[in-house]
Amino acid sequence: MSKQNLARRVAEAAEIALTTRKYVTFIDVVTGLRWLHSRHVDTWRQGRVATLAELAAVDEDRLLTTAALLRDWALAKGLKPVETPYVAGTRDRRELRFTSGPGQEAFRVHWLSPDLSETRVRKLTEPKVPDLVAVAPLNDWTCATCGDTGPYLIMEDDQPHCLTCADMDHLVFLPAGNAALSRRAKQESGLSAVVVQFNRRRKVYQRLGLLVEDAALAAAEERCLADEEVRLRRRDRDRVRRAEQDVEFQARMAAEIARLFPSCPDKRAQEIAEHAGQRGSGRVGRSAAARALDENAITLAVIASIRHLDTEYDSLLMSGVPRMAARDMIRDRIEGKLEEFRRP
Repeated sequence: MSKQNLARRVAEAAEIALTTRKYVTFIDVVTGLRWLHSRHVDTWRQGRVATLAELAAVDEDRLLTTAALLRDWALAKGLKPVETPYVAGTRDRRELRFTSGPGQEAFRVHWLSPDLSETRVRKLTEPKVPDLVAVAPLNDWTCATCGDTGPYLIMEDDQPHCLTCADMDHLVFLPAGNAALSRRAKQESGLSAVVVQFNRRRKVYQRLGLLVEDAALAAAEERCLADEEVRLRRRDRDRVRRAEQDVEFQARMAAEIARLFPSCPDKRAQEIAEHAGQRGSGRVGRSAAARALDENAITLAVIASIRHLDTEYDSLLMSGVPRMAARDMIRDRIEGKLEEFRRP
């Protein structure tokens, strides 16, 4: 890839992050370029690798070039640079490294929009101590200290340790699902850790719950019982507000589909927007790019609709044809339908 093409792709990925959140980080760009998956970033933040570069699909020189191109783009946009610490979710809270060489500060810069409020800027620039992370492993493992095992491991000195050796075996597990209880139990607990587990199907680390002190959990439960009715009313109001936001977003997405594909029937455009933009679906319409109405993300949503409704793709899968082979077989049909939808 030429430097010119790389600069264009960096700008596209950065623009999506800026539109979505009004600030851009190096992590936003490399995940947007698909050189790193979010699961790789999670593994790095857990302190399970020495550098982020070990997990990237490109070498360290390409990462340095990308950071420089991001800097050039951000300065041209008038964004404000703020260096932000990156700390591992381990007991020693060591500083995370992006590459093995010098120049780590180039990766730690967050580029902030001048439109950000003072409150938002303050929140983004305040030093943050990350949560301790305990991993519920999928495979057999052995503690580096005692040689035993257990349901959770804590990383220390780049090695896994059981809760007993990490002096955390007095904590109790609180499953995820009750946000108020989890938040309050964490506030009450002098020592706590977030429990995560890798989801092979979705290829991400998912939060399972918290490890907290037993007394802290009891105190949090009492607080939740005291204001349960108020929280229920607030939750109902929030549910209505989110539903209204989804309707508004799906309407904007349908309008953008109609603009990019003027021959796509209005009903079809609305169905695509409703399907792709459904909250919690994980579909392309819920991605940051789609919410920024990025042309490529919108096109992917239309292609997904064509694939399932206008080709024999589903039948090919049911007959045992491998997924990528099936996509190759219907590629011409999809391109033809896209051209049809693009006609004035």
